[in-house]
Amino acid sequence: VSGKTFFWSGEYSPDMNDRRTLDTQLNVFATFQPKLPAHYRQTPFLFLGNIDPELQSSVQRQMVSPQLVAGDTMNFWIEGKRAELEVTLRNMNLLIINDSEARLLSGEYNLAKAARVIRALGPHTVVIKRGDNGASMFQEDEVFSVPALPLEEIHDPTGAGDSFGGGFMGYLVSHSTEGNSTGRNFFRRAVIYGSVMGSFAVERFGLERLRHLSRPEIEARFEEFRKLTRFE
Repeated sequence: VSGKTFFWSGEYSPDMNDRRTLDTQLNVFATFQPKLPAHYRQTPFLFLGNIDPELQSSVQRQMVSPQLVAGDTMNFWIEGKRAELEVTLRNMNLLIINDSEARLLSGEYNLAKAARVIRALGPHTVVIKRGDNGASMFQEDEVFSVPALPLEEIHDPTGAGDSFGGGFMGYLVSHSTEGNSTGRNFFRRAVIYGSVMGSFAVERFGLERLRHLSRPEIEARFEEFRKLTRFE
């Protein structure tokens, strides 16, 4: 597709927990129409990245009975295409968003109330990323929270949320042959792996840290997260 790619710019608060959007330019996304190859349509796990909710729905309609449909969104779409986003959410099993997006989408400041409102829109599971306060997963009768790993070096939080989503879905997909990989215990471990990948992403700019990441490093950091909450 000829033309400029999607562009976003923003600024972060001193603690890097809050961001303010300065500019969003859709560019080629404004007219983009995704067409999935036939062999993609049988994929059992679908993650709808942060794009126009109408495009998310278009991708979703092209799939053949996916086992799990997860997705992401942002304030730009919540404010500008609320109705279209709600259509997408009705067919989504899992939504992963940050705390400010959850509050904007739900109209509730309390995150437990926000998750309940969002779950009523469709997703049976809502994962809310809370920056250096960790992440919380809300399901019908259960809440699972994990703290953030204390880091001395934080260079850039941009992309940490996408890395979280990739780690979360990557864990589920990699264990899909072990039975019910969308069961609650798998989801809990997926939250940890999402947190692991997000913690690596912020250590460098862009993809620099992830590009050179090894599986032993990932597993070692998983154990660091385990130690954060282990007690007798």
